[in-house]
Amino acid sequence: MFECQRLGCRVKRHIFKTIYFAAIFMLLVLADSLFCNLSLHYAASRTKKNLSVLPNRGTSGARQIPLNSVTEEAEGGYSEDHQRNFNPPINVTAEERIDWFRKVLPEFGIFKSTRVTQQFEGRVRRFFEGECEGRFFMTWISPANSFGRRELIAMDSLFTVHPNGCLMILSPSLDSRMGDRILKPFQDRGFRVLAVAPDAPFLLKDTPAEYWFDEMKSGRKDPGEIPIAQNLSNLLRLAVLYKYGGVYLDTDFIVLNKFSRLRNTIGAQSVHPVSGNWSRLNNAVLIFDKNHPLVYKFIEEFALTFDGNKWGHNGPYLVSRVVDRVGRRPGYNFTVLPPLAFYPVDWNRIGTYFPRPTDSVTSKWMEAKLLQLGKEAYGVHLWNKQSRKLKIEPESIIAKLILDHCSICDNVYTS
Repeated sequence: MFECQRLGCRVKRHIFKTIYFAAIFMLLVLADSLFCNLSLHYAASRTKKNLSVLPNRGTSGARQIPLNSVTEEAEGGYSEDHQRNFNPPINVTAEERIDWFRKVLPEFGIFKSTRVTQQFEGRVRRFFEGECEGRFFMTWISPANSFGRRELIAMDSLFTVHPNGCLMILSPSLDSRMGDRILKPFQDRGFRVLAVAPDAPFLLKDTPAEYWFDEMKSGRKDPGEIPIAQNLSNLLRLAVLYKYGGVYLDTDFIVLNKFSRLRNTIGAQSVHPVSGNWSRLNNAVLIFDKNHPLVYKFIEEFALTFDGNKWGHNGPYLVSRVVDRVGRRPGYNFTVLPPLAFYPVDWNRIGTYFPRPTDSVTSKWMEAKLLQLGKEAYGVHLWNKQSRKLKIEPESIIAKLILDHCSICDNVYTS
């Protein structure tokens, strides 16, 4: 019996030693794994940091970055934008809003004159020196990390249809290391795109809006309840077209066909059902020569009638007012295209372009609509304010348009 007890002890000690050494082994494995993961994380962070400071202006030998990395990077805190909310306070008096505006003015990049903005004229000149299949402009006054997949899809369609086009984005936030990262997938494929912090005083010099901008910059003028970035975008697109000429596009516009035949053109958003005459124009797409008199009138109207409290007053309604007054006067050579050209679906029906077909009738309607758009439309305005939260479903009109007009074609259904 004593021997049995001794044997049991030996067995127990053997089991204990086995468990002990197994535990030590597992601890060593976990430590090694942790060390390895930390090393990889450190290496990745160093690589990410090093990539962020690359100029990213060349197109050969650079690593291609998937578009979805932009949002992930922004969520991870990689941003040079301070995320200050520049939306004006609501339910306050004009005096209180002016006082608020004076306080945030020093932080509002578009009003700053810096070493970067002072290089604007030279950078524009050098960028457009080569051959361009169209001179295109966009504006982005919001933070860089809000430049999302919809905007990237719009750029993708532009370069798919105009592979030799030149796109300049007027943007203080995208003219940064983070902006370089966002645009790099396009530059890696040889597309010519550049984000430039605009020199607003230079663009507005000797225009009717020069005094308006000085008043706003001084903090003496009421910016209104509408975010000032929206109204500055309305003005900057006019100023850059007047200064250089070319094509302005909103960042939520899908390009379907070449713009090469268009000159001094604006599009109707809607028409009268009986007369067929336009009832409203829109400024999401503008194509004008340098120093065009109609664009001058647009800038003049902006400065004289600015109202920051009415949505659209300084944008779509502005161009509609001016064209209605100018009419067919001599000296204003321009064309108004029907809604099918740029706005084939209005903002209140854009939702019909996002879902997949649910029956044969809907499927046939979609096929007919896609055929019509491919032949007669230059593009489709997505009306992001209304459609941003809508999911692009497979086999939908928008999905098919995007996939037929993209080079990168990344994350279409998560846009």
